[in-house]
Amino acid sequence: MESLQEFLLDRGYTKVKLHLTKTNHFEIIAKINGQKGRFILDTGASNSCVGFEGIETFKLKADDSDIKAAGAGAIDMLTQISKKNKMKIGKWKKDKVALILFNLTHVNTALTNHDSKPVDGIIGADILKKAKAIIDYQKKYVYLKL
Repeated sequence: MESLQEFLLDRGYTKVKLHLTKTNHFEIIAKINGQKGRFILDTGASNSCVGFEGIETFKLKADDSDIKAAGAGAIDMLTQISKKNKMKIGKWKKDKVALILFNLTHVNTALTNHDSKPVDGIIGADILKKAKAIIDYQKKYVYLKL
């Protein structure tokens, strides 16, 4: 019987290793506009996000947004939006990616309080849907359609 990995690789997917944190989140390494960062993979986040402190690092052009962010115990957070970014996760890549920018302090405080490293942002359902992502929770891989 063919394994999930063989099945997906034969159908044009690439696999990317996930790292399970002490807070039971999956972390993934991704590049935005050529700059590498650490991100939480969050199927429950509707949009992919970067913290305000990543604007310079990832060369983001930020515009004001009417969207209010909520999550991880915080609500009504002011946001900005950055459009037309290049994202690369493993061999998968996409141009014209929109990212929500907001204050990630509450997320990173929670992570560091549990001996996990801070993150640059969150890879949400928007990117996972575009990439036709399939998560293998047991083997800790995400498969993305090339």
